[in-house]
Amino acid sequence: MQTPKLPLNEIQRLNAVKSYNILDTLPESDYDNITRLVATICDVPISLITILDGDRNFFKSHYGFPFNEYPRKISFCGHTILEDDILIIPDARLDERFKDNPLVLDQEAIFYAGVPLVNPEGLSLGSICVFDHKPREINEHQIDALKTLSKQVVNIFELRKKNEILKKAKQELEKRNKQLKSFASHVSHDLKSPLSNIISLTDLLRNENKHKLSGDSIQYLDYIGESTTVLKDYIDGILLHYKADELLKSKLENVSLDNLCEDIRQILTSKTDELSSPQGLIITNVNKAALSQILINLIDNALKYNDKSKRLVEITYEADIFNHIFNVTDNGIGIPKNKQAYIFEIFKTVKNDFGKSSTGIGLSTVKDLVEKLGGEISVTSKENIGSTFTFTLLKQSE
Repeated sequence: MQTPKLPLNEIQRLNAVKSYNILDTLPESDYDNITRLVATICDVPISLITILDGDRNFFKSHYGFPFNEYPRKISFCGHTILEDDILIIPDARLDERFKDNPLVLDQEAIFYAGVPLVNPEGLSLGSICVFDHKPREINEHQIDALKTLSKQVVNIFELRKKNEILKKAKQELEKRNKQLKSFASHVSHDLKSPLSNIISLTDLLRNENKHKLSGDSIQYLDYIGESTTVLKDYIDGILLHYKADELLKSKLENVSLDNLCEDIRQILTSKTDELSSPQGLIITNVNKAALSQILINLIDNALKYNDKSKRLVEITYEADIFNHIFNVTDNGIGIPKNKQAYIFEIFKTVKNDFGKSSTGIGLSTVKDLVEKLGGEISVTSKENIGSTFTFTLLKQSE
């Protein structure tokens, strides 16, 4: 018996084997189906997919053979990886390399044919092979099948490797996203209280000293108050954005749209504002918490960017077989056509002639919620006339 020689690129080859994380893994149907198919095509009792480690030959799949691995020094695979094409042994008892091999003597491995599993870098990882208990030949059709299936095995290895990389990347992203959410939440909470104090103290200072301060001083206080309010809204938006996923966990329930809008009216509107919605309409089996937040953000946006003496917001509803369909229409300042494409992008600042700018956090949160509820959102708008935001929510089964 001859112990197989080590290939010249053995170090690189072993590193490649380890990179696939396939040694000592459990049986998988993708590989077992191939060994079963190979055995049928070649009309043999034994078929293997092997991975050659430093001192052993691991069987990723073994059809008709009771072992999971064998020592490398007695393996046929150790010789196969030294070949460029295919290794065929018609009768191992007559071959000096194998005639006293334990596999031949104890397992009656007489006939052998194996093709190396060569990865895209040209490194042989192992083999796909067949054994028979009697001397024989193999025809061209069977050889072609072995070669074709060897490439298929390598493709599965590559797919597995890429999936592992994606899995690790996903886990790392989830970890970092969790850290970012925690950071944003803590920082936002820590900033909200001081900002509220600044707003309150600015109002107090202005009201108590409005007859003592100059016009410029009052204007400076107004600027401080407005800037602080913008920053507070920005922080509120960040908090909501990172907590939006929690809303998706809320239970489904039947919702009275006019009652919901009345609650929003109490929160957002002044006496001169008009918020209209369908009366007596019950929307069945929806996520009320998420729908409320979507409407709050859109209505708040409609009122904030409106320079009319009477601000109007109209909510309409319809449905098709698959979706709830909502329209939120206002008579505000509108959105320039060249800015409509990116108003849903988070942290995308959109400035306007009205003197206010949007960070995109609110609309980005709305889009995120709508899409995670199986819907879509779009906008049509004309400057100085108003905007209509249309969004759908996928109907849920009763």
